[in-house]
Amino acid sequence: MAVFPPAFLDEIRTRVPVSGVVGRRVKLIRKGREFHGLCPFHNEKTPSFTVNEDKGFFHCFGCGAHGDVIGFEMRAGHLSFPEAVEKLAGEAGLAIPTASPEERRREIQRAGLHDATEAACQFFEAQLRAPSGREGLAYLRNRGLAEDTITRFRLGWAPDSREALKKAVMSAEIPESLLIEAGLLKKPEGGGASFDLFRGRVMFPITDRRGRVIAFGARALGDGMPKYLNSPETPLFHKGSTLYGLAHAREGARTKGSVVAAEGYMDVIALHQAGFDHAVAPLGTALTEEQITQLWRLADEPVLCFDGDSAGQRAMGRAAERALPILTAGKSLRFATIPGKDDPDSLIKARGAAAMQAVLDGARPLVEVVWAMSLEGKPLDTPERRAALESELKEKAFSIADETVRWQYWNSFREKMREAFRPRRAPFVPGQKKSAVLGPLRGADGRVAGIPRPSPPIPARIRQERQLLALLIRHPPLLDAVGERLGETRFSDSALDKLRRGILSHLDGARGLDEESLCAHLRSDGLAGALEALLVSDEAASARRHEDARTLWEHTFVRYTHSDIQAETEDATQILANDMSDANFQRLSAVVSLGTRGTEFEDDDR
Repeated sequence: MAVFPPAFLDEIRTRVPVSGVVGRRVKLIRKGREFHGLCPFHNEKTPSFTVNEDKGFFHCFGCGAHGDVIGFEMRAGHLSFPEAVEKLAGEAGLAIPTASPEERRREIQRAGLHDATEAACQFFEAQLRAPSGREGLAYLRNRGLAEDTITRFRLGWAPDSREALKKAVMSAEIPESLLIEAGLLKKPEGGGASFDLFRGRVMFPITDRRGRVIAFGARALGDGMPKYLNSPETPLFHKGSTLYGLAHAREGARTKGSVVAAEGYMDVIALHQAGFDHAVAPLGTALTEEQITQLWRLADEPVLCFDGDSAGQRAMGRAAERALPILTAGKSLRFATIPGKDDPDSLIKARGAAAMQAVLDGARPLVEVVWAMSLEGKPLDTPERRAALESELKEKAFSIADETVRWQYWNSFREKMREAFRPRRAPFVPGQKKSAVLGPLRGADGRVAGIPRPSPPIPARIRQERQLLALLIRHPPLLDAVGERLGETRFSDSALDKLRRGILSHLDGARGLDEESLCAHLRSDGLAGALEALLVSDEAASARRHEDARTLWEHTFVRYTHSDIQAETEDATQILANDMSDANFQRLSAVVSLGTRGTEFEDDDR
């Protein structure tokens, strides 16, 4: 029989749903969390055949047929194990790994390591209920764990002895060398007999996604150091690619469409006991890229739940930095912070599951967390400091490999910066001292006598957006030089922004297009309405030559991207048009005065 890497077989089971494979041969009816149908392996009139997608197996209560998606394909298709694996791998789009003799030897060895870790787990479980485990059991009960929770997570106790595990587990089938390789025994550096690695500790079995024990986490009681001790790296266990509680959380994550990553073993166990059965945790280190990818297999937006202390906030920052480069469309993270000095375990004990749910409901998206952490503790009272912030945010946005997500992040950061740095004006308070600037005489209704109420002007930003697009339509080769900057900019007018995206979609062929050809493409893209409205305005009439168009485009773009004062002017003008009062006139005068100071260019469209 061919030997395939377990990780490869797990990937097939993850990618190919058992209900889908079974459903090709059996008419399945969903009932709760399971599917029911007539067994394909024996004649029956009443359905006794079930498929459990969460657990990844089928079972017939009539004939006893049982197995996973590979076993079903073997049985139903009369295929050998390698044939079934190759068929399903093809459906999943996976290449069959070539197993060398050395790889085959390692797979056989891994099977022995699983036997060793499972035997150790059973030993630790038994010791917890023995007289030697009294202290460990009391600790777990004092932490509020119910008996069924202790059993479900297979918690145990390692006696405070150098050879208790070694004497109980070592045999011809599980020799000393295997126990050392599994990280259960340790050889002294100076030579001598091997001894138990875990002694006098509460034991937390760590499993793979299928629930097989691959390693242990161990907590010392009293003043023992280190407080937590993990198994060393082994052929079965790689700390940076393993999530504690993953096998327990898979079903809950599928049901809820969400997954929560907490900080430690007890947090995960307390969350599960309180009904949050979709919780996992990294193993004492910052969340790695591989662990984030595993979380995305369970949910599109995992919630990372961190303690409110400084260590928790540092972990949050590291997770955000590691997530940014690997973001893709639809895959992100959300961040929940436990208030005060609590962690999930203490919060649930003090205030109940509802308080924990409120924390999770208040989780913030990744973009908000990156923005907040970039601002934290930084004075932004000078142009140089604001420029440093802009540079930092741009670096973070441009670290994202996915182009679409990258531009969305950069546009979001730019909008936040424009809003944060826009000058604020104190509201007018009746009775305050008025400026010496005299406005026009007004009647009782606040309007200037004999002058009709003016129509609201077209905002300067929209006029600039029109000109930027009109210049590109009249001179398509301009896109070659300005396309990247245009892609970073989102217009305030939705119709013009849609036209902007339409023009950018023809970026690759812009060099060979003329005005007529580009317009024809845009009309065929369904943008005729916005295009015709723009052409009627003829915003590019003043630039006949390509060189003039380039100069005008650059000039307009500079003013557009530095138009916070202009936005304030528009707001003040709109308010004055609707209410011609002294206060509103003085506000407009002040904003205009501020905007004219230091202005490098005359506003051509004013």
